[in-house]
Amino acid sequence: MSSSVPSLSDPFLDPVPSPVAHLDAQALEWQPLLALVAGYAASRVGREAIESLAPSTDQTWIELQHQLVQELRALLDSAATIPLGGLIDPSSLAAKSQIPEAALEPDELQSVARLAHDIASWQSLLKNPPPAAASNIAALQELSAGLAGASLQPLADSIQRKLMPDGTLADDASPELSRIRHEQQRQQRVIADSLRAALRRLSADGQTQDDLITIRGDRFVIPVKAEQKRRVSGVVHGASSSGQTVYLEPLETIEQNNELVRLLEEEQAEIHRIFVALTRLVGTHADALVTGARVLAQVDTLQARVRFAIAYDAARPTFTPGLFRLESARHPLLEKRLKSTGGSIVPFTLELTSEARQLILSGPNTGGKTVTLKTTALCALMAQSGIPVPANAASLPIFDAFLADIGDAQSIEQALSTFSAHIVNLDRISHLAGPSSLILLDELGSATDPDEGSALAVAVASFFLASGAWSLISTHHTSLKVYAANTAGVLNAAAGVDPVTLVPTYRLQLGIPGASAGIQTAQRLGLNSAIVEQARERLGSQHADIARFIENLHSETEALEAERKAARAEQYALNQERARLAREGDVELKRRTRELEQKLASLLKDFEFQMRQTVSAIDDKSAQLKLSKESERRIQRLRRDFEEQFNSTVVAHRSGADKGDPNAQPHLVRHVGIGDQVRIKSMNKIATITREVEKDLYEVALGPLKMRIRRDDIAEVVAPAGKPLVSEKPLDAVARQKGVRVTVSTSGSDDMKSEINLIGHTVDQATDELEKYLDQAFLAGLPRVRVIHGTGMGILRRALREYLRTHPHVARIEEPTHQEGGAGATVVELRQ
Repeated sequence: MSSSVPSLSDPFLDPVPSPVAHLDAQALEWQPLLALVAGYAASRVGREAIESLAPSTDQTWIELQHQLVQELRALLDSAATIPLGGLIDPSSLAAKSQIPEAALEPDELQSVARLAHDIASWQSLLKNPPPAAASNIAALQELSAGLAGASLQPLADSIQRKLMPDGTLADDASPELSRIRHEQQRQQRVIADSLRAALRRLSADGQTQDDLITIRGDRFVIPVKAEQKRRVSGVVHGASSSGQTVYLEPLETIEQNNELVRLLEEEQAEIHRIFVALTRLVGTHADALVTGARVLAQVDTLQARVRFAIAYDAARPTFTPGLFRLESARHPLLEKRLKSTGGSIVPFTLELTSEARQLILSGPNTGGKTVTLKTTALCALMAQSGIPVPANAASLPIFDAFLADIGDAQSIEQALSTFSAHIVNLDRISHLAGPSSLILLDELGSATDPDEGSALAVAVASFFLASGAWSLISTHHTSLKVYAANTAGVLNAAAGVDPVTLVPTYRLQLGIPGASAGIQTAQRLGLNSAIVEQARERLGSQHADIARFIENLHSETEALEAERKAARAEQYALNQERARLAREGDVELKRRTRELEQKLASLLKDFEFQMRQTVSAIDDKSAQLKLSKESERRIQRLRRDFEEQFNSTVVAHRSGADKGDPNAQPHLVRHVGIGDQVRIKSMNKIATITREVEKDLYEVALGPLKMRIRRDDIAEVVAPAGKPLVSEKPLDAVARQKGVRVTVSTSGSDDMKSEINLIGHTVDQATDELEKYLDQAFLAGLPRVRVIHGTGMGILRRALREYLRTHPHVARIEEPTHQEGGAGATVVELRQ
């Protein structure tokens, strides 16, 4: 991931650092897996890079690869477009461009232009990423640090401006080329006029074959009947296929054609000069092009891995020494095949630790044992290659060798039987295995005498256990199952089988051995019953006892699983019933709350009416005005006190707290800071906290005035320091948490209009008026208002709707019906 500019002689892509020492790739289907991932790449270069991936033992490199994949996925999730359509390996073109007087071909220059455009687009994307991904692309920026120089977009523009899509040069590619082509057009018109005059003359004499002008060998000619060619002065430039017509250049146009040929030669020379100049320009950016292409090639491999991860629901692995855990792992190649046939794969969960590094996997034929071994190895290989793992979660150690003996290793050329080939392979693995090796042995001890095979299998398993290697071994040998049950550091696992039908379920069960069920399977498949019975009689009593023990163990395990599912279902039913009772309680509480709200609102309105009636009955106007203002203040204070008491009662009832508990008093302001804008109860004014004089005593600024207030005179914090003024209802913070919505109308709501007319205002004037109106409507508790702006050219409508979408008081906006104003108005739903 170095940011230095590489030399053109370096390999196009850096090799994987510290690759694993030994990898049995063919047995583990590593190359088919890479081909599957490579299919998601956007370019040939990206596909080749994926197919050359190898697992590494360098944890820093591995973690960086997974971080890069995660960051690129964030970019793709934010709808960013990754520019990779023009990605090529430009090494040879860059080298050619540095040869003096060399000229790249038009298609080569166009390839360079597309690549330069993609590199510039990638630079631009990293400089201006989508907001959703802007804070999470540090590794991608470090990967692209070598592109920090000037943009290659001018190079792309220069080539694309001069070259037409068909590879020809545009007329304005250079002033000289423009002049030459202008001269050519003028000369062609002169020649055409001369030839048309000759055609008219010869047509009158019946000497021309066709009334047209054509070109032969860059020279303009006219067709003449073959028998008349000697009667026309000029040069013959060929004949038709029938021989009845010859193409003749009249004497009077020879010099004119010569001049046109000279201009064509000048054009070719100028075209060559332009191509040489463009090639020289490419040469000056050769290192940047190669560096950019290398970065984009790595980005393409990352994109391929992201798309694979999305398609196969793959997860980012973690690396923990001493823990090998796969949760719901799947074999991607098998999953792909099953998807194509409409099937579904059965995932498995596996866990080994440093204290138990060996797993003995047993079960019926076709039960998925081999697939489990290969899936386990592939997941570890993918993790160490920077590819997300097809599992819900994966925590793995880092292996330095992947050694496998899977499948029939028979070799006729080397005169090896199946058994001999397995022994040769086991010997090789035994010399390579170490504490950081992952060993996979399929059907250990098979292809020979069962007793000797069992003894050999146990000896091999014991050897690899003693070596400290991580090993997974599949088997049908009972001795290996007993060995796993009686040996510390070894676990049994069973490939699942239906106890009734004996059909494999492909589910992995840890902690118990699997039953091979060979005789039962033979019976299920229809083998002659006499043969089956004789086989059972010949089966030794010890083998029969072990088989019955394993069957009973599976039965008990299934019974426990059934009990666990039943307990889970019962718990779910209890939770549902608890939730239902809670909902019913909430409904009843909300109903009672609404009733209290209505009664409170009615009492307050009656009180206000009586108070205003009393004031209006006073004859003295000045006393009436003074008393009216004092009454309004008292009404507001009384309303606020009612709200606080009401809210405390509701929340205390809902939470079960005592009414005096501070947690049941949402009206009490607990957190006040310097710069906060607060509403003063006694004055119903908004002021700004300037300093804390002492505990619960604050100095506030109210316009040009400064005064001191106590904490209990603060009704609410309207806007914290540094945030815009947004009114918050005192009950919201607690009541919403408790699932209760309480709304009490505030003073002035009866007089507050539910619409504002802004027709005729400028955008700035309308915005100011609307801001004031929304604050008043919000404080008045109006749920919806209508903004009238008219239709006109739509400028005011668009500006106001854009302003409303980001306003803190606005929950949503919508266009009203035609009867309510249609496009000439906007209905605004305010936050409650």
